[in-house]
Amino acid sequence: MPNTKSAARRMRNSARKHTRNTSVRSRLKSAEKNYLELVSGGKKEEAATALQKVTSYYDKAAKTGIVHSRTASRKKSRLALRLNKAIATAAPAAK
Repeated sequence: MPNTKSAARRMRNSARKHTRNTSVRSRLKSAEKNYLELVSGGKKEEAATALQKVTSYYDKAAKTGIVHSRTASRKKSRLALRLNKAIATAAPAAK
């Protein structure tokens, strides 16, 4: 239990931020999982739109400090590489 008014206020703020951060992280993981399923399933167009959505989520999470900006950049880069690799492997097979 908090001993001062300010400690009580910080406890309330912390709980509110924890709830918000948890929901944003959960949304990030769900979007990333959905994107990876689309890439592995070979659905390139849907994967491209899903990549845009995941990128947007990571940018927003980095902007508010939920995820570090460099972590967001690294994740976005690696996800884009996966899509590019999947497109590159599908192109020779189509020829």
